[in-house]
Amino acid sequence: MTDPNAVEAAPRSIAAVERDTGLTKDTLRVWERRYGFPNPGRDAFGERLYPIDQVDKLRVLRRLMDAGHRPGKLIHLPMTALMVLGRQERQGSAAAPAHLSAAGLAATDVGEYLALIYSRQPEALRRSLAQSLLRLGLERFVFDVAAPLTGLIGEVWSRGELEIFDERLSVESLQTVMRGALASISSSGAPPTVMLTTIPGEPHGLGLLMAESLLSLQGCRCLSLGVQTPLWDAVLAARAHRADVLALSFSSALNAAQVIDSLTELREKLPASTRIWAGGDSPALRRNRLDGVEVLTGLHDISPQVARWRLTMSSERQTN
Repeated sequence: MTDPNAVEAAPRSIAAVERDTGLTKDTLRVWERRYGFPNPGRDAFGERLYPIDQVDKLRVLRRLMDAGHRPGKLIHLPMTALMVLGRQERQGSAAAPAHLSAAGLAATDVGEYLALIYSRQPEALRRSLAQSLLRLGLERFVFDVAAPLTGLIGEVWSRGELEIFDERLSVESLQTVMRGALASISSSGAPPTVMLTTIPGEPHGLGLLMAESLLSLQGCRCLSLGVQTPLWDAVLAARAHRADVLALSFSSALNAAQVIDSLTELREKLPASTRIWAGGDSPALRRNRLDGVEVLTGLHDISPQVARWRLTMSSERQTN
């Protein structure tokens, strides 16, 4: 029988570290040459193997980089100092991620769901989420439960307080509950027709599901391709279904080049009449302005964005 402690302590391959931390293989290699960290071992074939303590530190480094810190000033700090810095960051943002609203936290006890995740009770978590959805309705559930809980799950996972399977089970519980609610919506199918997806390398689909929920409540016709759709397939699907909008979600796991290059390519290949709406936690969306791409800074932008689109289309019809 395999010793579970031995499995937990097993070093990670570079591909596994990339998946777990969101840091690309190129970044890991550059840091190794430039800073001497990480300092992986090698297997019998010469492939890099990263000790667990280095992977834990890389997770924390990634979270601090997302908060605006430069890796060169962090990478040689001991883990204890990085954890203190991380706590200061959270206290400086009211001890919660930026997308957590005070109203959302007051409306429901998000910590109660987190406790169920820590205690590994996925069935109880799903039941509790479903009850909240019935009580709050889908729109409030998205803003007051799904969005803040997603932020907290990501935060505690980045601190090494959750295993990756804990994070995935909890996200799947949220998705299951929300998909059930979406199936019950009698959407009018009014314009715009919105096609939703993520690009290859972007496996996070919960933000996409929250956006689809809010768009459906606005009466939009929504067509979801799921996650990691090849760019040309997304273009073909948008053309085939005459989508008015292609909506994409980008997490901070993607590097800036992936985000910008993908949006640029999509804009070039899509008809000018098809709008591109981009949202998510990726810093690249806030730092770069792309012609023909409309950036939504948060879920609260969705309703006004739909209203603007409808007003624009109405004005154009009257002009023509």
